Amino acid sequence: MSKVVEQVVQARLILSAQRSALLRVTLHYRGEDPLAVRMLFPAEYSLDAETDGQEIEWVFARHLLATGLDTPSGLGDVHIRPTRGHRTMIELRAAEGIALLQFEAAALRRFLWHSYVAVPEGNEHLYLDADGALAQLFG
Repeated sequence: MSKVVEQVVQARLILSAQRSALLRVTLHYRGEDPLAVRMLFPAEYSLDAETDGQEIEWVFARHLLATGLDTPSGLGDVHIRPTRGHRTMIELRAAEGIALLQFEAAALRRFLWHSYVAVPEGNEHLYLDADGALAQLFG
């Protein structure tokens, strides 16, 4: 049985020092992919003109989210850091540009807690299907 956690949260997309936009972001966690979390954004916020109305999905390590809530973390495309006022900044980098999003830390912690109820931290290996992943990769 697949364990799924999904939570819709509000984020503030930082457009400039004076401008921002509120948007709804769906956080998604699947027990069958226990090391990853997904963030889904409405298609209209994409810088890629070829989205065809599809939601934009970013996938990154659950551990990165957990670490980034307390200390600046991340390499490559996703960086997460705490900020003043019990908020968390998530920076997403792509060839099309950089998106800077501000979240209420409590909402991210709540999502993370539910993901730990689904698959306890440190037990992810019990939920991994290495043979299935290899078959999908090479099949």
